[in-house]
Amino acid sequence: MSFVAEHTFTSRFRTFSREQWKRLNGQLDHSIKERDLDQLNALGEPLTLAEIEEVYIPLAQMLKVHIDSFQELHVKSNRFFKRNHQKLPFIIGIAGSVAAGKSTTARVLRKVLSLLPGEPKVELVTTDGFLYPNRELIKRNILNRKGFPESYDTKRLLQFLSDIKSGNTQVTVPVYSHLEYDILPQQKLTIQQPDILIIEGINVLQVNTRKNGVFVSDFFDYSIYVDADEKDIVNWYIDRFESLRATAFQNSASYFHKYANLDSEESVEMARKIWNEINKPNLHENILPTRYRADLILKKSAQHFVKKVKVRKI
Repeated sequence: MSFVAEHTFTSRFRTFSREQWKRLNGQLDHSIKERDLDQLNALGEPLTLAEIEEVYIPLAQMLKVHIDSFQELHVKSNRFFKRNHQKLPFIIGIAGSVAAGKSTTARVLRKVLSLLPGEPKVELVTTDGFLYPNRELIKRNILNRKGFPESYDTKRLLQFLSDIKSGNTQVTVPVYSHLEYDILPQQKLTIQQPDILIIEGINVLQVNTRKNGVFVSDFFDYSIYVDADEKDIVNWYIDRFESLRATAFQNSASYFHKYANLDSEESVEMARKIWNEINKPNLHENILPTRYRADLILKKSAQHFVKKVKVRKI
């Protein structure tokens, strides 16, 4: 991307350093303790109470401004049309590269948003559940492109989002197993009228994942991109692969059990190979170009912690 193009995009955002951002902390009362951190972060992604208090609580307070405005518009719309339509969920999309930390961001955000006044009901859905089953990917000869736009059942994902935004009281979504590396056909996740719904996935801001001219992001009321320098993401991916080799890959039921007996050098080489052949092309072709479509960008340091926040100007 040229400097002119980069400047054109970035000029639409206000940039806050970590120090500036944490001063926006609305002092939200929270019951999050050190012991809760293990349940909120993902493998290889460090998380501290300081990160929650200095980054995510101000983020929750800022999102509350948008949520309150969204709800006020609903009330005024009902009044204008002389109707009493039910309130619809506020949908937040979270995008970013593989290994950038989207899962941790989504889980922490779900937690802090649930602590807002009124204790809204917050649900989290990942787009992994909308991947085609492996048998279908094999049939289409794209198993090695899992995570690319064509590997998702976009029609089903759009139908789910449409059902949510249509006010359906109960909507089911497929469940994906990272252990089996596949959809679990007998399992479903049921979403029942949340106040806030978080949709997390690498593909959610991509403009080429659409059906009939409708984009996934058309259903979002706010969107977040989790960003980091590529060299850092590659290192995180390799570190995560190494950790999984020593843990989850040891399980004979794991799809990746074939990597369990690699030595450290072989493991790093394999992780780098997978990154270069699959994740890097997907990042450059499909994910990174969507960064400036987000309403907010969380830029991480090499230590995984957010160092800068960019917010789209209003």
